[in-house]
Amino acid sequence: MDVAVIGLGLIGGSLLRALAAGGHRAIGFDADPATRAMARNAAAQAPADARWEVAKSLRDTLRHADLVAIATPLPAVGGVLDQIAAAGYSGLVTDAVSVKQPVRELVNQRLGWRDGGQRLAGYVGGHPMAGRERAGFAAADADLFRGCAWVLCLDAETDLGDWLTVATLVTELGVRVVPTTAIAHDEAVATVSHVPHLLASALSRAAAVPLAGTLAAGSFRDGTRVASSPPGLIAAMCGGNSGPVLAALDALLAELTLAREALQADDPVAAVGSWAQPGHDVRTSWPRGWSATATIPTHPKDLLALGESGGWLTSISPDRQTATAVRPT
Repeated sequence: MDVAVIGLGLIGGSLLRALAAGGHRAIGFDADPATRAMARNAAAQAPADARWEVAKSLRDTLRHADLVAIATPLPAVGGVLDQIAAAGYSGLVTDAVSVKQPVRELVNQRLGWRDGGQRLAGYVGGHPMAGRERAGFAAADADLFRGCAWVLCLDAETDLGDWLTVATLVTELGVRVVPTTAIAHDEAVATVSHVPHLLASALSRAAAVPLAGTLAAGSFRDGTRVASSPPGLIAAMCGGNSGPVLAALDALLAELTLAREALQADDPVAAVGSWAQPGHDVRTSWPRGWSATATIPTHPKDLLALGESGGWLTSISPDRQTATAVRPT
């Protein structure tokens, strides 16, 4: 498949490398000339059968693409979609942005229905749940996504054939595809990704003295490594998903209020232990295990039920009628 990747940071650069290593014709573009130069130099040093191209312009990137993957920060997505529309691109678009409902709305605005009812391009929202503490193309890794969960949104307007095309491509990269909707995705990541970024930043601000930095235990550093994420990334993720993030933040603040009350109890050791127990139970009991692989129909109802249960797909059958699934037990 000919795949264009727009945005060559950690995620886009890793996708470009993974696609090329997987035998696809991969071509990338980044608005930053220095990033393009770095990606071009890296391609020249890659094995001959795993090289990619770097285009001079976004329009050139689209010229032969069957699929366009947008891997820019949320604030840049609207401009990218405008350029895709202006180029007359009519293939398939996916993305790797960490919020989905705002991107879905942008797609509907910028690549929406013409008067005749024909969408300019197909769209499948995506979000690979992978990352590391370093950013930029220099940190890109072809194996970054292997074994990770990759959300693919199956919303009311999503064409099932388009969804299966993207699902087939990314499962071949060794990822676990989790079917869900844009709204359900944003509510889930608000709790497990976006609010932790806010909490990590707050912890780092509170501990911003040299002695604290020197004495910080490994668990503290691990727990707050996301605070090294660029402020613009945190702003785009959390601000772009403000409704679900507010709800998740309120839930976290309520839990921290209970922790504060436990610290003020007559016996704070016992009280804090009682407060901490439910969280420990949740963390250590999920999952109890995973089912053996099973075959399910590639019907939207079955796919969404799988995602809601916490399961995922590992492959799509050649005829696209069934998929191999795993569920938590």
